[in-house]
Amino acid sequence: MIDRVSPGGDIFQACVIIFVGILVWSIAHFVIGRITERIKRGSSIFKKPHFRWAQPILRNQEQSRRIQRADTVGSILKSVVSIFVSGMVIIMVMDTFELPIAPLLTSVGIAGVAIGFGAQQLVRDFLSGIFITIEDQFGIGDTIVTSEVVGRVEAVGLRVTRVVDEEGVVWYLRNGEILRVGNRSQGNYQPKESVEEGKPALAEQAAE
Repeated sequence: MIDRVSPGGDIFQACVIIFVGILVWSIAHFVIGRITERIKRGSSIFKKPHFRWAQPILRNQEQSRRIQRADTVGSILKSVVSIFVSGMVIIMVMDTFELPIAPLLTSVGIAGVAIGFGAQQLVRDFLSGIFITIEDQFGIGDTIVTSEVVGRVEAVGLRVTRVVDEEGVVWYLRNGEILRVGNRSQGNYQPKESVEEGKPALAEQAAE
């Protein structure tokens, strides 16, 4: 009979699985951290053709904005890795001890559905915040126009965006409720006054 603690025993195998899981988790977090630091520094390695998918995240911006985007993306990737590795380790350890996995998966599935229904708006806000950050829809310092307010972005979180309007009022906009947004800091926005002042000059040029 094999000793449970000796090589080949279930306790030994469980310890090996946990050790490998921690090792994989540590390596993944280290790699994500290094990538995040390179993004913060504006590394040119990601400007190569095979990294074109990352261009919206990595285009030249203010340092604070680039750091925020790098931290957000790095945090998301680390969370995904942690959840995936933890789940795999738990399932493999349970299988090593020959514990029933099906009831656990069923319970997790039911709990996930219940939490999903109860926190739909929260999940929607977080997902919207992720896509706002990754797609670079707007960032710190941008002047944006939404259905609620026109103002300058002070902070972009995963759940809430903080905006200050022309009167100095601070607005907290839930990301999931920002259905349409215009960014005056991207493109060639000109105030209406400037456009109106420029029309006579254009008319004179056309007459000449």
